[in-house]
Amino acid sequence: MEKQHEERRMLVVKAAAFVAVIYAYTMNKLRFGRGSRPTLTYGPMSARDQERQANLNLLYNCNDVESVNMLRMRRAPFFNLCNLLRDRSLLKDTIHCCVEEQVAMFLHVVGHNQRFRVIHQSFRRSVETISRHFREVLYAIGELRGEMIKAPSTETPEKIRTSQRWYPYFKDCVGAIDGTHVHARVPTKIAAAFRGRKHYPTQNVRAAVDFDLKFTYVLAGWEGSAHDALILADALERPKGLRVPQGKFFLVDAGYACRPGFLPPYHATRYHLKEYGGQNYPTNAKELFNLRHSSLRVTIERAFGALKNRFRILDNKPLHPYKTQDMGKMKFSLKSQPGNLITIFLPVRMMYQWMIMPPGVIRGMKLPTLCGQTRAPI
Repeated sequence: MEKQHEERRMLVVKAAAFVAVIYAYTMNKLRFGRGSRPTLTYGPMSARDQERQANLNLLYNCNDVESVNMLRMRRAPFFNLCNLLRDRSLLKDTIHCCVEEQVAMFLHVVGHNQRFRVIHQSFRRSVETISRHFREVLYAIGELRGEMIKAPSTETPEKIRTSQRWYPYFKDCVGAIDGTHVHARVPTKIAAAFRGRKHYPTQNVRAAVDFDLKFTYVLAGWEGSAHDALILADALERPKGLRVPQGKFFLVDAGYACRPGFLPPYHATRYHLKEYGGQNYPTNAKELFNLRHSSLRVTIERAFGALKNRFRILDNKPLHPYKTQDMGKMKFSLKSQPGNLITIFLPVRMMYQWMIMPPGVIRGMKLPTLCGQTRAPI
């Protein structure tokens, strides 16, 4: 028994010694490997951070003229929008990037149609960071669609009520409907369907505006070759599509049929305002009606012009792939066809809606420190 016990004790000792040798060998290999691998050293980031903060300070503390030039909107709507997105938890401040900087990068892209690799020089951010924040802001603004784009009021617009040219003839008119073509970057296999009257692929975007230049309905995503009547029929058939208030109507152009809720001009009669210039006065009742109709329906042309002049991404060849272009239609403008997600058109149009709203409650307030800088009072 003692001999067996001694043998067992020796086996335990040998096993412990073997484990100790393996442990020592492993530790030496780890130390040797660390010593041979070059260590990572990070250069100081203070210079880049200071330059970024200086650029942001120019944005936060500039006047309204400079703010419109850089961000395409005044300072009050800009900070009000950022506060709204933060309060709704649609965007969050990160350790290195605040909500204001994220929205500013988005506005630089859509306002000046800039590439990410150009923006990253101004904001001292990587292209990946700018792309990620661009998509986050795009989705966040899209979540405000129900509040920014509302159905038209049933009351007689002030523009009509206070003008003898239009009242009482157009007292039941609530707005105008028309379309515009926006550049589309689509795959080659479907590009033919997006070529209509333009020589390049476009989206045929349908919209309704009231007489305060506010959009009340948007439908984007249709091919550039689609007919206006087909797009209008699709808008009316949708569960949450275009709705005309009872007893009211929209002004439309001659491309639409005369039907309840939609009033086109007389056909085969002078219509456009330039045709009545100089001494070319209306000579009969139909021409007079068309002149009044055209002078009132031009509101939607003004709205499209102001929108495209403010946000150049809508009036230039897009730099983003088709799925990114389609990133803002969501509930109001999602066309039911494969590969057509959401477009950039609706969020940009919502930014225009936000700009023409009355100034928010932040005007005159002392604004807190943000991203290492203090914003000047508005």
